[in-house]
Amino acid sequence: MTYDPARANPLFGNPLKTRDDLAKAVIDLFEPLLPYFSEGGARVRLGAAGAIFDRAAADLEGFARPLWGIVPLVAGGGAFPHWDLYRRGLANGTNPAHPEYWGDLADRNQRLVELAAVGFALALVPEHIWEPLDDSEKKTVAAYLLRARELEFIDNNWKFFRVLIDLGLERVSVAFDHRKTLAYLDEVEAFDLGEGWYRDGPVRRVDHYIPFAMHFYGLIYAVLAKGDEARKVRFRDRAEIFARDIRHWFGPDGAALAFGRSQTYRFAAGGFWGALAFAGVEALPWAEIKGYYMRHIRWWSAMPIADRDGVLSVGYGYPNLFMSESYNSPGSPYWALKFFLPLALPGDHPFWAAEEAPQPEFPEPVALKPAGMVAMHTPGNVVVLSSGQQHDKMRGANEKYSKFVYSTRYAFNIEADDRNFSAASFDGMLGLSDDGVHFRMRETLEEALIAGDLLYSRWRPWSDVTVETWLLPESPWHIRIHRIATPRALMTIEGGFAIERADFNADRSDIRDGRAVCYGQTDVSAIVDLSPNRRSGHAMSPIPNTNLIHAKTLLPQLRGDIGAGTIVQVTAAMALPSRENWAKALDNPPACPRLEEVEQLFRQNGERVSAFALQT
Repeated sequence: MTYDPARANPLFGNPLKTRDDLAKAVIDLFEPLLPYFSEGGARVRLGAAGAIFDRAAADLEGFARPLWGIVPLVAGGGAFPHWDLYRRGLANGTNPAHPEYWGDLADRNQRLVELAAVGFALALVPEHIWEPLDDSEKKTVAAYLLRARELEFIDNNWKFFRVLIDLGLERVSVAFDHRKTLAYLDEVEAFDLGEGWYRDGPVRRVDHYIPFAMHFYGLIYAVLAKGDEARKVRFRDRAEIFARDIRHWFGPDGAALAFGRSQTYRFAAGGFWGALAFAGVEALPWAEIKGYYMRHIRWWSAMPIADRDGVLSVGYGYPNLFMSESYNSPGSPYWALKFFLPLALPGDHPFWAAEEAPQPEFPEPVALKPAGMVAMHTPGNVVVLSSGQQHDKMRGANEKYSKFVYSTRYAFNIEADDRNFSAASFDGMLGLSDDGVHFRMRETLEEALIAGDLLYSRWRPWSDVTVETWLLPESPWHIRIHRIATPRALMTIEGGFAIERADFNADRSDIRDGRAVCYGQTDVSAIVDLSPNRRSGHAMSPIPNTNLIHAKTLLPQLRGDIGAGTIVQVTAAMALPSRENWAKALDNPPACPRLEEVEQLFRQNGERVSAFALQT
């Protein structure tokens, strides 16, 4: 039988319909790790690839992250047969005299991240991981955690890690100064953008760290902390409001919006729905919350996300280092197990008792104002227009944060060669080159505005070139208007959505002046030039392994040259599953909007995107 990579996924074949199915999933995800535990239990080394931190910290990551699923499983009455391994590892890893010592702690160090899972375990299941330790081991573990909490944590979601360590210490009656806990909680709350959104530190961006970190940890605090009732109410209230927006980052099939960094954490994106249940926050009817939650894990169960031995790979829809971050070690993907938090709840909790409800219909575009986004629910997909956000200089940062459009069904491509303009994808993006080799695209912004369900950004690919971009929803299409002011001639490429490519060149395309349509086995993708001076249509096969979901893709583009001066380009793009009535949409592209009318709307109603408007 031909090897099927999807079958290596520990979730493969699990119906994932019930609480018992999810409990089984935790054990199935954990068991492939057993051969990789060190003799002393403190280190789990899953591969040879490196991260920015040292091997000992990476080995701690492999040890600690599975606890995010194991702990709620056991807290809710489930069985885990390897607590002796974790107790031994915890005692040895924190012991400076042991060969498997995790290493000395330092400010802003990766070990501070992973010890949050240990704090979480102490807070929820001390009878399994703490109480059986002898007094000497308890003293060693406590000293390591106390040292960690005194250090400096990065000024973002990391501040919650001190809080989680402290929740564990408090549960096992280890004394510490609570003032630092409260100081970090106050600083975290300063990241509040309003309407349920946070920013992840003093940065002009929002991403999945808002649901699977800021809200996730805040809701754990709301359940486990003693006192501090007013703050706990704020955390719950913000999460309730946020749920009404973040549901538009999930497609009808359960796929999450691939956007931003750390996509290798995979189903951690659905952990927010489980955290609502854990904290008893019925932000939507329980049936809807459960629907979002369960559809998400089922979507992942069909994906080839594990190596042959069942160990989760670095990647997204398949193993892929192109899209990884410098801080992704082979153990990093196991943050996905944060998804299983509601297993801590009893089986008769209203969340578990509810029957799954399908995603509601949203026929009109939905503005997500704090994020500078507009969501359109199209058949089988959610398309999210984005004003663009600032980002760190990480690999693929422009693609992760600055494309014009993102999608739950089609994800996005990472550019693999920044010195080959003609081979670049530019899916959901406009690429510019002044030499035909190197290229620029939207990166940092000078301005980002939202007016109703329309978006605007101003950006400079070079210091002497200015591009203004307006994005307009026209479901299932969307329209992009670019006004480019340049002192020299430029070459341009603009891409639509990348769809899965078939083997044996079974796909076909329709290429004309001002239009390109790619017909795949499962989807149709189109891009149309609405400008008077039409660009040339082009169908390309991007470099393999650049799309997050599909290893090989097909992509329609528009290509053209512009001269010095100011020029306006207007583009319409869409993609639909082949089973849908794509022919009707293709025969009826949107009309070219009048730019002066769009500008007038922004003069009257434009507001600065709050995620972009960083306060200093």
